[in-house]
Amino acid sequence: MTSSLIKRGSAAIVGAAESDLGEVGSGYTPIDLMAQAVRRALDDCGLALSDVDGLFCATSQSRLSGLALAEYLGLPEAYVDSTSTGGSSFMLHLAHAQLAIAAGACKVAVIAYGSTQRSLGRKNTSAAEPNPYESPFKPFMPPTAYALAAARHMHEFGTTREQLAEVAVAARQWALLNPVAWEKKPLTVEEVLGARMVSYPLTIRDCCLVTDGGGAIVVTSAERARGMRRPPVYVLGAGTVTTHHSISSMPDLTHSGARRAGEIAYAMAGLRPADVDVALVYDAFTINTILFMEDLGFCAKGEGGAFVSGGRIAPGGTFPVNTNGGGLSYCHPGMYGMFLLIEAVRQLRGECGARQAAGAEIALAHGNGGVLSSQNTVILGAAHTV
Repeated sequence: MTSSLIKRGSAAIVGAAESDLGEVGSGYTPIDLMAQAVRRALDDCGLALSDVDGLFCATSQSRLSGLALAEYLGLPEAYVDSTSTGGSSFMLHLAHAQLAIAAGACKVAVIAYGSTQRSLGRKNTSAAEPNPYESPFKPFMPPTAYALAAARHMHEFGTTREQLAEVAVAARQWALLNPVAWEKKPLTVEEVLGARMVSYPLTIRDCCLVTDGGGAIVVTSAERARGMRRPPVYVLGAGTVTTHHSISSMPDLTHSGARRAGEIAYAMAGLRPADVDVALVYDAFTINTILFMEDLGFCAKGEGGAFVSGGRIAPGGTFPVNTNGGGLSYCHPGMYGMFLLIEAVRQLRGECGARQAAGAEIALAHGNGGVLSSQNTVILGAAHTV
């Protein structure tokens, strides 16, 4: 998605916060967690709920989440957008919010997410859609879809299960530095390989967590952002590509739409992959990180397995990736893209403590929706990058 109204650095994220994470219990709804995160994000930047006139949200647990959140927060006249592209929705919402602010449709937008999938259980939160080309084979979705991509990458490029496991190990090492991460035990390559097989070649440790949680960010114009409590984080570039819905219709299992989405975002930002200091990519499965490192230009196609090996993307490595612990070890409440944006903001504000990426000025946050279907890239920058 591109538009002449979207200008580099014209909008900024001024607040970011998580709701309660982990397992919140049956007393909470997804909208409760959205509202909790919104309140915390507004407190983060020093704004009040009365300042908000734009609401952007999505969750698989509420068909009309925009209406529900507007009612909950008492904002009947707010500009509402509840477009859903799965886990990438919130990067798309950020681009939509930037457009809405530029067009004068709103001045202060909050983007929110919430899920209670762990408390409710898989059977109560999954919404399988019959597919005549896939359903007869009884796939276990979404792991089976990502296992197809992983197996094809292994076949085509010689990627190994050990290299997939390195992604999970690096994520766990970052999670050990994050006080609110779900997983708190060290993890080895051997433990990943020896874990219960879910869908070959992916074991349970190649797969994301199942947690509750929510998050929110606050977005406003660059002009207004300068007076906020926290240093603003500017939206430098955004790119959106949708290649398919069902995995059986994916044009190429080893080439995702992240390549084109990244190209669009880099062009808007006037930057290259080499300019990125920290990358937050949607790691619902270990193959995701390998694919996205390739498609976003951090290494050549087929070299992702080698790129993530040897601790390169782990703490102390040469390129920090998923510094919060990722969906593999930090949290994964179903639609994970929001948490990539929150971590990117915190890294650029220098707030991450032991997991802080030294000298971080440019962050890339890449969202993935569906089964490698919707790819949305956002490039964010600290104040002096505008």
